[in-house]
Amino acid sequence: QVYLVESGGGSVQPGGSLRLSCTPSGSVFSINAVGWYRQAPGKQRDMVAQIFSGGSIGYADSVKGRFTISKDSAKKTVYLQMNSLKPEDTGVYYCNLRGLRGSVRDGPKGDYDSWGRGTQVTVSS
Repeated sequence: QVYLVESGGGSVQPGGSLRLSCTPSGSVFSINAVGWYRQAPGKQRDMVAQIFSGGSIGYADSVKGRFTISKDSAKKTVYLQMNSLKPEDTGVYYCNLRGLRGSVRDGPKGDYDSWGRGTQVTVSS
């Protein structure tokens, strides 16, 4: 079982910056991808950025050129650097981890999907 701890949210003015952090704890057989999703009140939760185990990265069109997702393997942390923030970036940001359940001894046992509790990002003047 894996738990995701998110931090870095806050309130900023338009054009400001924030950096979100996601640190997993626990264990899983393997990790396929870690992503950031956001959800505004009354809206669906949408993907913002994700990084795959092979190193490929994907972004939502609305954040391309402004957001950067990265990872620090030594710290076991995934970051989302958010620059040039806009009011429409406001929402709760959730970290998501997708991988395989199991162990080294027993091998993979199926897909695993874990969510953090979210961190609030508010962009307003």
